[in-house]
Amino acid sequence: MRITILSITFAVLIIGCKTKQPITTITEKTKITKTPTDTVLVKKVNPSKKELQLATKIGQMILVGINDRTSLSDTDSLRKEIAEGKMGGIIMFEKNISPSDSKETHKKLISDLQSIATVPLFISIDEEGGKVHRLKEKYGFIKMPSAAYLGATKNTDSTFYYTKNLAALLSDLGYNLNFAPDVDVALNPNNPVIAKVARSYSENPKEVTAHALASIKAQHLYGIKTVLKHFPGHGSSMTDSHLGITDVTRQWDAVELIPYKGIIESGNCDAIMTAHIVNCKLDTSCLPATLSKTIMTDLLRNKLNFKGVIFSDDMQMLAISKNYGLENAIKMSILAGVDVLLFGNNVNLTDRITASEIHAILMKLVKSGEISESRIDESYKRIMELKKKKVN
Repeated sequence: MRITILSITFAVLIIGCKTKQPITTITEKTKITKTPTDTVLVKKVNPSKKELQLATKIGQMILVGINDRTSLSDTDSLRKEIAEGKMGGIIMFEKNISPSDSKETHKKLISDLQSIATVPLFISIDEEGGKVHRLKEKYGFIKMPSAAYLGATKNTDSTFYYTKNLAALLSDLGYNLNFAPDVDVALNPNNPVIAKVARSYSENPKEVTAHALASIKAQHLYGIKTVLKHFPGHGSSMTDSHLGITDVTRQWDAVELIPYKGIIESGNCDAIMTAHIVNCKLDTSCLPATLSKTIMTDLLRNKLNFKGVIFSDDMQMLAISKNYGLENAIKMSILAGVDVLLFGNNVNLTDRITASEIHAILMKLVKSGEISESRIDESYKRIMELKKKKVN
């Protein structure tokens, strides 16, 4: 029997009750020929207000890694991209932390980036703790245990305590967005990307929900907005979507939606990150969730009633980049319901991409009519609401 989204969601409710061509947007040269005998007049034409507004909105939908930078020079090309509004956010990794004078150098980098932006940037990081911990003690920062360690304590006060210390550090450095907590349910103990690297609080979805809420509460105290991941659930997977297509159809269980449902209903869900997993139980076309309107819009927005920002997982992970192509993947993800496209640039030098290149692709897709301006407006509104949201 084919399992429909409606039946899966109903089950959860029961359980719960129990090509890179930049486009110039600043100026362009237009040739006007009056008659064959007239000289050709060349004039600079400023873009229309509507076009500038569109460019601004599209910029807010782009979040990128900044390669290996640990500082920002006066001549850095990134300055121009930020000033022109080609990106709405930046994600940091351990490679962006200087080995010496780590705290002050990193704090200055973030301050320098924010000082250029007309609209404040999302300054983001993956800080789950354990294996996914960038701000390590060796740089003079803090210890942050893994989610599995904290879940095993059966004490949400411990999760709150450690996460509060982390949030204080994030806030002091200038961060405002953390891609955590991970609310994947550890259904498969041999999962190479979740359970085996201690990223899940528990195999019990209620425990996952409780610890995640403690984590969110601690981060909100310091003004850090949080992103739940990886929707609709990566905890049952047997392979790693960083490396290729990950199909969870056979082993996925509707209980993996319980943490999302609970946290959304609590009013504490700021944002959600997609998973690049294939789940034919949820979408019979078997598209990765990031590219699936059935999963992102019909399930997450319409059935679970999520009104906030949807971030993609890294669009350069091989599950997407190897199988769908850059422009096609961008188009499909936006049409599916994704609001912010994340490109971490943790790839070979030749495969790295600038915000300007992503921006140009999105502008092209809108101008060709493949993505409507109204779809861009929807995401822009949600993004700006999140940026303005007071959480402390």
